[in-house]
Amino acid sequence: MPGIRIVHRTSLDPAGAWSRLTDWERHGERVPLTRTIIETAPPTGAGTVFTARTGVGRITFDDPMEVVVWHPPAEGTDGFVRLVKRGRAVTGWAEIRIRPLPAGGSEIHWREELRLRGLPRALDPAVALAGRLLFSRVVRGLLRR
Repeated sequence: MPGIRIVHRTSLDPAGAWSRLTDWERHGERVPLTRTIIETAPPTGAGTVFTARTGVGRITFDDPMEVVVWHPPAEGTDGFVRLVKRGRAVTGWAEIRIRPLPAGGSEIHWREELRLRGLPRALDPAVALAGRLLFSRVVRGLLRR
């Protein structure tokens, strides 16, 4: 599976960064041709299910995900969320860890492993590069709000 690793620093405190990065509906606003559909009632936590639907017209694919670990940041502790991708087209997982920085602000660690079914493994490096570029843009956009 292609591995995607992103590290980003922000002046936002961990709670502020957490609320922006775990606003799943806003992820769809940052990914081209995508909208996010929340399938469970709020609040978000372990067991929350949502789908990123990407495409144009009737040519779409779904990327259903479930939150399997949900630990918001608390005083002096990291925030951590893990998603499992449960789709037919996209499988794998994603993790977001938000660490407080000693001088203030936060450091975000986004890790993701994904598989696009039907693509040969020889394309894994290209998928990883595209994923890093896309998700770096998503992180920056969500934190800017």
